[in-house]
Amino acid sequence: MATVLIHSLFSHVWSIFLVILFFEGSVFVHELGHFLAARKCGVKVERFAIGFGPAIWSFTGKDGVLYSICWIPLGGYVLLPQLADLSEIEGESSVDVTKLPPVSYGSKMLIFVAGATFNILFAYLLACVLWAIGTPESKETATTEIGFIIPKIEVSAGVSVPSPALVGGLQVGDIITQIDNDPVSDWNQVRQDITMSSGRDQAGHPETTFTVKRNNEIKTIVILPLLATEDKLRQVGIGPAFDLIVYSIIAGSLAEKCGIKVKDQLVSIDGVPLRSNVTLGTYLENHQKQSLVLGVKRGSDIISLSIPALATLKPDADFGLAFDPGVKIIHYSPFALVRDQFINSFHTLSSLVNPHSDIGLSKLSGPIGIITMLNRAAEVGLTSIMMLTVMINVSLAVLNLMPVPVLDGGQMLFATIGKLRGKALPTELVIKMQSAFLILILCMVLYVSFFDVRRIARDVQHSHVEAPKSK
Repeated sequence: MATVLIHSLFSHVWSIFLVILFFEGSVFVHELGHFLAARKCGVKVERFAIGFGPAIWSFTGKDGVLYSICWIPLGGYVLLPQLADLSEIEGESSVDVTKLPPVSYGSKMLIFVAGATFNILFAYLLACVLWAIGTPESKETATTEIGFIIPKIEVSAGVSVPSPALVGGLQVGDIITQIDNDPVSDWNQVRQDITMSSGRDQAGHPETTFTVKRNNEIKTIVILPLLATEDKLRQVGIGPAFDLIVYSIIAGSLAEKCGIKVKDQLVSIDGVPLRSNVTLGTYLENHQKQSLVLGVKRGSDIISLSIPALATLKPDADFGLAFDPGVKIIHYSPFALVRDQFINSFHTLSSLVNPHSDIGLSKLSGPIGIITMLNRAAEVGLTSIMMLTVMINVSLAVLNLMPVPVLDGGQMLFATIGKLRGKALPTELVIKMQSAFLILILCMVLYVSFFDVRRIARDVQHSHVEAPKSK
């Protein structure tokens, strides 16, 4: 027991360490870009802070810069009084800006873009590491083959309707090649493209177009997704395929009595191909009053095993199998990985402003959600958190370059307007705009964080509910 507790404690401490390292590391890299570019351009740097609020630790370097780590670990800043007045976020400057030389337009643009550039370089560096060591990925998520189709989807409490996939004509074994003309390479992308889809039919209902390969033929199938789950996301009712290779068998279970052995691959039941454990469980559930024939691949041979009528057994009898989907080591191209994250980031932003999309701010993740995802990735392994950090850094770069006051892109916009009109925008106007957008951004973060907390609470509640036994 003591060993288990120590292992559990170490695992949690290690996960927390990785979250802090990669989350704050991403912030540090961004601010380091601004810092180094400012020093290169001869611009005054007053403070370099990781986090906000009162300092946990600080010191003044020989270069006159105050370096500090602050209590609120949700960002960071480099105080550059010559460039922008962001006292609402970064605190008041003690420097008399009038006594400092003006900064050229080129230097301003270089300094502002440097943060995002360093995030991209950091993402690419991590992607190179992932390419070198390889990323373990379950064969279940590495495929685009449909393994099962859910007969019904619950759209509200106690109300279920036939799944769009069943109604629309998708079939088990279909290999999805495109969704809304966007090529897909794994199940994570399939899931994301369905969620982000913004197609509508003439009546205004959600519509998603699937291109699938079926028996060496390419077919185009139009599906009308449902807004299901508590988050009201587009769902069609499909899941990925994987080979049902037996990993373990419960002693005394029905599976053992039927003669199934570890490493057997279940290929069919009553002639119905098995590409998912969901299909197996559903078939057993729906045919309890009759004996069944299970097709099993053992080595190079295909044998048949009989399953007695489940009605003669206990109603809650567990079939007693666990499957191992298997793991593939994938070496993603660093360039392709970063490029795909760029595409995903722009896709998400376009979904937010697309009136036909079902994606709103409530579906996004704020700092709390990001930290939660990092923690879950850290619990999976180092490569998982590195992969997520690549996504976060690319998203951070894209977000910061948006032409919104307070963000780097907004400062670049102000500098460009000043360059075009021959003089800087009035300081009072800039401060008012930044203050207004700061309040707006803070409200947005609070709004998104509310839904983050609600999702976390819901996940915790669900985790405490005992899952029903699979048949």
